[in-house]
Amino acid sequence: MRNIFTLANKSPKPWNTKRKPQHRSPLLFLLITLFTFTLVFLAYTNIPKSLLSISSSTTQNPKFPQCHQTFDQKFLFYSPHSGFSNQLQEFKNAILMAAILNRSLIIPPVLDHHAVVLGSCPKFRVSTPTEIRITVWDHVIDLLRTGRYVSIADIVDISSLVSSSAVKVIDFRVFASLWCGMDIDLACLNEVDTQPSLISSLKQCGSVLSGVNGNIDRCLYAVDEDCKTTVWTYQSGDEDGLLDSFQADEQLKKKKKISYTRRRQDIYNAFGPGSAAEKATVLAFGSLFTSPYKGSELYIDIKTAPKDQRMQHLIRKIEFIPFVPEILNAGKTYALETIKAPFICAQLRLLDGQFKNHWKATFTGLKQKLDSLSQKGPQPIHIFVMTDLPESNWTGSYLGDLAKYTDYFKLYFLKEGNEFVAQIAKKLATSGHGLRYGSTPSSVGVTGMKQHCPQRFSDVLLYIEESICSCASLGFVGTAGSTIAESIQLMKNLMYVLVKPDCTIALGFDLVHSSSFKA
Repeated sequence: MRNIFTLANKSPKPWNTKRKPQHRSPLLFLLITLFTFTLVFLAYTNIPKSLLSISSSTTQNPKFPQCHQTFDQKFLFYSPHSGFSNQLQEFKNAILMAAILNRSLIIPPVLDHHAVVLGSCPKFRVSTPTEIRITVWDHVIDLLRTGRYVSIADIVDISSLVSSSAVKVIDFRVFASLWCGMDIDLACLNEVDTQPSLISSLKQCGSVLSGVNGNIDRCLYAVDEDCKTTVWTYQSGDEDGLLDSFQADEQLKKKKKISYTRRRQDIYNAFGPGSAAEKATVLAFGSLFTSPYKGSELYIDIKTAPKDQRMQHLIRKIEFIPFVPEILNAGKTYALETIKAPFICAQLRLLDGQFKNHWKATFTGLKQKLDSLSQKGPQPIHIFVMTDLPESNWTGSYLGDLAKYTDYFKLYFLKEGNEFVAQIAKKLATSGHGLRYGSTPSSVGVTGMKQHCPQRFSDVLLYIEESICSCASLGFVGTAGSTIAESIQLMKNLMYVLVKPDCTIALGFDLVHSSSFKA
């Protein structure tokens, strides 16, 4: 193949040596030169920026951020994903890891359900930490731009953790304004005429935080280890680098052509004092999701801290983080003023992922529970149903049968457009719980976040349903394997300790009371 860059300097090989040499026009030379530069420019601009930036030096000083002059504290950033229950579990892990490393936790928003996915740790098929960080940042910008941003601290109550100094936190919107060097109120981004240049700048500084430019000396340390290679521990007694009990089997190695080895690493030794990451202003993780699998944890195995009583207390404290009072009160109000009787809660996940193939198993547990209650108590049996199966599709299912036998069963359920749900959404929108965390230093020239900007709570239904189910004094039946079911069961167990099973008396919570309720 001929070199395009030499066409202007070499004459074609003459076929007839007797032929007189031809003189090229200066205009033709100029056109060829312009054509060459055009090709080079198009080739360059179509190369993914992530590929161009990965090879850049780790000590470079890009435009974003100006962290050496801006921050006087250190932060932990991570990338939530999947559904709300998974995001809440990651949030708990992040609280613990930020406390261990003495960093301020950047509180993220609640992401749209499955807007960002991780993949499968057991199958060693997951997005890289860099990929998931940049995907989360882009989705967060979309939430801000469309006015759908809801902090996870707007949903769950972390006030006791912060007031007790168990963990230091800062709202993502406050941090992002500082990190990107923008004197703009990100809480009200949807109210301004958002210019493409502003969105582009936000995406650019997000790519830096995501680590596509590599680490930045004393500014950013992007964690590359994920669940394929690492299990994070703390004071476990294991030697650093010890092989984990769960490894990819030989069949998977051959099928997927992988050679990953999972090792157990102490989080404090890896990122604490004396480490390469310790001096960085921001320590950026990818996913912090974990779950037990084949006798091991898939990513984070920190359940005790035998030598650190402060962490031991925090581990117990974050086991149950309650919803904010508006949601707790909503659940109690519905139980006491709408159902008005002892009831059972049925969480039936039927359409999402693996659950769509296990209807029989899902309904079997509920049927067994109802048969037992029918033999013991009065009828009709009151049942609160939370399900992803629309009521119009209940015909032909066990739910449809229950709905028909009104003398024996009385069903209750909520829909997103329900007026009761809308009222709670309005209360949450004006509460502004999330923006209470992380004031902006006036010295850096960035104004603080406003409290009055309206928020749009589109997924309040799930939280209210979980709160209602915690008051189900006749019991709870959940879909096996569902993180939502696990969350409800944990909440229900703790509520039994804090209040009466029927939720009429509260200890430590500002809950509603109703004289109309008869247990």
